[in-house]
Amino acid sequence: MGADVARILDEHFAGPAALPSALSDRFQGIHVPIHHNEHIAAAARAAGEVRARQAGRWLARHGTDTCAVTVGLALLSVVGTVDDIPLIQTVGLLSCTFGPLAARALERLPDGAEALIWLAERVTGWGRVYVVEALCRLVDAHPAVRPWLLRRAADGDFLNGYFVGRVAQVTRLHEVFAASGCDAELVDHTTRLLHAMTYSEGMGTSLRRYAHANTVLEAHVRLLGQLGPTVERYFAAATIAQYLTEETPGGSGEPGSGTRRERIRSSYLALLDQEEWCETARAGLAAEDARLAFLAVAVAPELELRAFRRGRPSESSVRR
Repeated sequence: MGADVARILDEHFAGPAALPSALSDRFQGIHVPIHHNEHIAAAARAAGEVRARQAGRWLARHGTDTCAVTVGLALLSVVGTVDDIPLIQTVGLLSCTFGPLAARALERLPDGAEALIWLAERVTGWGRVYVVEALCRLVDAHPAVRPWLLRRAADGDFLNGYFVGRVAQVTRLHEVFAASGCDAELVDHTTRLLHAMTYSEGMGTSLRRYAHANTVLEAHVRLLGQLGPTVERYFAAATIAQYLTEETPGGSGEPGSGTRRERIRSSYLALLDQEEWCETARAGLAAEDARLAFLAVAVAPELELRAFRRGRPSESSVRR
C-alpha cells in the first residue's frame, strides 16, 4: 500500500525540471492511503525537502481530486514548515478524509499543538478522533493541551469511544477530577468521557479496563449531586448505573472492589431517585428527547428508575 504513489513520485522527482502541476492527475485510479505511509514518506525524503515541499504545497492547494490533495498532505506531513500551518488547517477541516495526515503534519511542527487545538475545535466524527489522538501525544509539549483535553476533547459523538480512555489517562483525570471543586464545565466533560467509556470496549479503554475508574466515579457522582440535574447528566448517570450492574470497573483486583462497586452504583441510583432528578427526566421524556426515550425502554425497567414508573413508552413507539 502506497508503493504505487511512491513510484509516481520517484519518477516525477527524477526529472530536475518537472513542475508540481505535472502531478495533478497522476494519482487517479490508484489507491492513495489517507494515513501515514512509509513508502510515500521515503519518496519525499529522497526528493529533498525543497522539491517535496513545493509539490506538497501545490497539490494541497490546487489539487482537483481527493487523491492529489491527499498526496500533497502526505508530502507536507514529512517536509512541511510552520508556513504551511494555515493550508494544512484549511484542508484538514475536511477531516474524515484529510484528518489523519493533517493531524500528523501539524503534530511534528513547532507550533503544532495550538494549530491542532484550533482544528479540533472545528471537526467532528472521525476527524476529531485523529486530532484528539495527536493532542494526547502532545499533552506534555504545550501548556494549553492538557486543559483542553480535560474540558473539550469529547463532544458526545459515538466515535469518542476511540479516544476517551486515552484522554483520561494522559491528563491524569483521576488526580485532577478527584481534587476539583464544583466546576460545571469539567464535570460535564467528565460525564461525557465516562459515558463513552461504558460502551468503548473494543474501541479504546473502557471503564472495565481503566485502572482509576472507581476514583473518578466516586468523585463524579458526588459532584453531580452538588451541581444538580440536566438531561445529559441524568442520562449518563443512569447509563453508568446500568453498566455497574453488569461490569466491574478497573482496579477490580483491589481488596473490597466488589463492595466499592456496589457502593458507587447505589450512589448513582440514589441520585437518580431524587425528585429534582426525576422531574428533569420526565421533562426530557415529555420533550421526546431520544436519550430519555431509550432509557425508558432499555434501562429503566432493570434499574426500576422512579422517574419512569408512569407513562413509560412502548418499545415500538421508541423505534418510531
